[in-house]
Amino acid sequence: MGYNMGIRLVDEFLAKAKITRCSSFRDTAEVVAKQALPMFLNVSASVANWSPDQTECSLILTDNPLADFVELPEEYRDLKYCNVLAGVVRGALEMVNMDVECRWLSDMLKGDDCYELRVKLKEHRDEKFPYKDDD
Repeated sequence: MGYNMGIRLVDEFLAKAKITRCSSFRDTAEVVAKQALPMFLNVSASVANWSPDQTECSLILTDNPLADFVELPEEYRDLKYCNVLAGVVRGALEMVNMDVECRWLSDMLKGDDCYELRVKLKEHRDEKFPYKDDD
């Protein structure tokens, strides 16, 4: 859920944001946390808990507007209510040639202290152009 939104949002983000090409997954995570999330959700995140090989990190959100005024009844405690954001991040990063896996580790709706989205880089593909430059 949210994957197609991410595919479309990345075009708008790249058109509006004054950023240069990210050189690493670490730079990309910082751009998502400090520029993309504030632009679309009015919420910033911090990037933490990096894996030793720099291919996995957590986006820590202290607030989530998608969960405002929401209470999960006890019978729906297994529902991942904010999973749309994981799909958005996955779809957007796929459009910039990064295959990632996103999952929620913490959710304030379930009593945790913050919202923690774990992002794992599976593959970083090179850009391939369907044409050859004949200059």
